[in-house]
Amino acid sequence: METGYTVEQLRAAATDAVRAPSLHNVQPWRFRLRDGGIEVLLDPTRRLPATDPSGWGARVAGGAALFNLRLALAVAGAPATVRLRPYPSEPDVLARLVPDLPRRPSPAEQGLYAAIPRRFSNRAPFWPDPVPADSRWRLGEAARAEHCWLELLIGVSAVNAFAEIARSAHRVLERDPAYRAEREAWVRAGTEPDGVPVTASAEPQDLLPSRGFGGTQRAPGRDFEPEPLVAVLGSAGNTAVDQVVAGQALQRVLLTATDAGLSVSMLSQPIEVPSAREQLRLSLGRFGTPQMVMRIGYGQPGWPTPRRSVDEVLDLPVSLA
Repeated sequence: METGYTVEQLRAAATDAVRAPSLHNVQPWRFRLRDGGIEVLLDPTRRLPATDPSGWGARVAGGAALFNLRLALAVAGAPATVRLRPYPSEPDVLARLVPDLPRRPSPAEQGLYAAIPRRFSNRAPFWPDPVPADSRWRLGEAARAEHCWLELLIGVSAVNAFAEIARSAHRVLERDPAYRAEREAWVRAGTEPDGVPVTASAEPQDLLPSRGFGGTQRAPGRDFEPEPLVAVLGSAGNTAVDQVVAGQALQRVLLTATDAGLSVSMLSQPIEVPSAREQLRLSLGRFGTPQMVMRIGYGQPGWPTPRRSVDEVLDLPVSLA
């Protein structure tokens, strides 16, 4: 491994990296082989200026892709040492991975890696079955393993308090015509390799808000779950590096949930509105910054959203392209 990673290793790992989630499924990442290292970059052509003006969502998505990349390399016996935001003059480079000492993958790594193709956002109703205590513990440990925290909202009063924050943030966002237009621009009715298929859209809920991607309407009073498990993922701070770290933690939590047979959907509206994010942090009594909210439970099997081909997101040296 002294000579660095190869194009074949990059292509194989990127095949798994692109399965990460992103706002509106814009897939805002690129992967580059440079001087024997693999670099994860943001794609400036895939920004969401109305939904994600600060780039928070793109960096979280890039961090999630980075975690898949790390996992794929580890399972292939070529684990990486990772440096986040390695070049001050190149802020769109989120991470650089160089070969570490070769080793066999752990059973935990193999389990999480096997969950990558089975992970997707399930926007449908979940069953009322509660998430058992050992699975909740595993989810918390997954966040801690990536230097983040996961707060589980237990009980009707805690969930209702969060729901009010989420609905308020949702109303703020929906009042912005640019936000609504940008969301609608990423709805896909055909076979496009990005965006949100109209068939994957969620029914509106009574308790927790969902983005309107053109899904089926539902009569009021038929909520998804009587008491959904809501989890808030947070990081120590809110710098660009913190957001990449949070993306890695998010993906580890999502894959851990998938490995445990759980379904997850993400609610980022209370994160996208600064006042709502601060209100959420204060309600939790936590230091640091909330970075994502998840609804977790058991549900019907579904299907992942489409992805662009790997060759579309690779930047190779001219001699190897």
